[in-house]
Amino acid sequence: MLLFNPKRLRAEHPDPKLNEFLAKTVAFFEAKGKRRLKEDDRERVWYADFLAFVQREKVFATLLTPEGYGGPDCRWDTSRLCAFNEVLGFYGLCYWYTWQVSILGLGPIWMSANEPLKRRAARLLDEGGIFAFGLSEKEHGADIYATDLLLVPQADGGYRAQGDKYYIGNGNEAAIVSTFGRLPGTGEYVFFAVDSQHPAFELVKNITATQSYVAEFKLNDYPVPEADLLSRGDEAWNAALNTVNIGKYNLGWATIGICTHAFYEAINHASGRILYGQPVTALPHVKQMFLDAYARLVAMRLFALRASDYLRAASKEDRRYLLYNPVVKMKVTTQGEQVIDLLWDVIAAKGFEKDMYFEAATRDIRALPKLEGTVHVNIALIVKFMQNYFFSPAEYPEVPRRLEARNDDFLFDQGPAKGLGKIQFHDYRKAYASRDLPNVQIFREQIKVFRKLLLEATPDAAQQRDIDFLLAVGEIFTLVVYGQLILENAALLEISDDLVDQIFDVMVRDLSRYALTLHGKPSSTEVQMACCLSLIRKAHVDEARSQRVLETHVYNLDGAYTMTE
Repeated sequence: MLLFNPKRLRAEHPDPKLNEFLAKTVAFFEAKGKRRLKEDDRERVWYADFLAFVQREKVFATLLTPEGYGGPDCRWDTSRLCAFNEVLGFYGLCYWYTWQVSILGLGPIWMSANEPLKRRAARLLDEGGIFAFGLSEKEHGADIYATDLLLVPQADGGYRAQGDKYYIGNGNEAAIVSTFGRLPGTGEYVFFAVDSQHPAFELVKNITATQSYVAEFKLNDYPVPEADLLSRGDEAWNAALNTVNIGKYNLGWATIGICTHAFYEAINHASGRILYGQPVTALPHVKQMFLDAYARLVAMRLFALRASDYLRAASKEDRRYLLYNPVVKMKVTTQGEQVIDLLWDVIAAKGFEKDMYFEAATRDIRALPKLEGTVHVNIALIVKFMQNYFFSPAEYPEVPRRLEARNDDFLFDQGPAKGLGKIQFHDYRKAYASRDLPNVQIFREQIKVFRKLLLEATPDAAQQRDIDFLLAVGEIFTLVVYGQLILENAALLEISDDLVDQIFDVMVRDLSRYALTLHGKPSSTEVQMACCLSLIRKAHVDEARSQRVLETHVYNLDGAYTMTE
């Protein structure tokens, strides 16, 4: 079973506590039912019932409290977080969002050396508290270099916080808002804890028209004792970036959950429709749309699962996750948009109906590529790894699936957020040599041409400063990384040759499209343009394979899941 199905829950993860939480969470949402789910969405009802469930079952407390700060089942285990991310995305982005911003808010706390505050956070989690990440500002967005919020030292000790924050999820009820500011005069950065219920905390408004509360708030001479400081100087700066390193990975899983639910609705609807005397699913263009949507969705899941293994295997000597995480954030979320567009073209007007989960999915899927750094921000980060990825591989031990019951300690001790250009990777060619399939072969050839472009038609200094040009290069590089981890996981999970070749059918076409984009850039040279033309290839056509994938993987999902009304 390659896609999550609430009606066919299986204990795929070895942790019994996680499986208990997944079953109880599914039961909560199915008991709530789709009609109420959609009504709450339309009326923008604060999800107090969900938070009461979380409090009662101690879900956040168990999954988000590191080992040593809570009960015997408490640990920060990325493999467990993936599964819970997916379930929340499956039922509604707002439910995932309150979890996600709690993760972000907890990041600077668990990275802090302030043990009493960490104990306080663990107690608040156990009581059902949610958390917030006070980083962004109205005038500067996520440009944390320019943060205006000030923490002013007082003559009698302690500090007073003055300033505002913007786009802060859970800002209305957060037990602790981990707030980023700077000290006047020195400009030294600082993280400190804020209580959203304090009289000096002014909740200005909810800035979005959703169920979630995304706050603008002001701190009006908010008193901050020394005991509420989390970090300062380089430690505060690193906490901001390293928290985002952890948190942005989750956006890919929210996307996977949304697309999976939408896929079930689309296949159920299309299978029951007759047009021109035949089922919609028999129309050639519909077959292709479903094939592409399914291949993209499975690829998203395979990549995100494999990236989790590297995240859990990370250490100061192995920071490959710093490439794979932004690829999950950028690539998986944008692939999700394409999946929804393909399915929407199949079900057409049905996708607008207010009682369909799909209607909310079409709105929510657009948000994820734009949160925790836009696509272009993450591609600009990704291309920093390109030189070493292609031309300076290193030897690493094989990374197996990482589902063991272990706290991911390194995530809260990542060290300085710098030195990206020095990170090395294992040789990508090993994964591409592991599967001798027609479309994998074509994709290998495309990679060789792209590598040749980088060697013989290296972007010049002006092109390297041209973000628009680098975005086109970055899309191709990202696709190479994407395919590598998909192949690694396809071997670990024993994915069939048919499905792997179908996935690479899509990827060959995608790389060709990106090559055409790069060819058309104003600054592309003649040599670069010639390489781009060599990159454009036709995927291997195998109608028998495509039909087998349709019958074995796609059309057998008809009726596999329908949410309780």
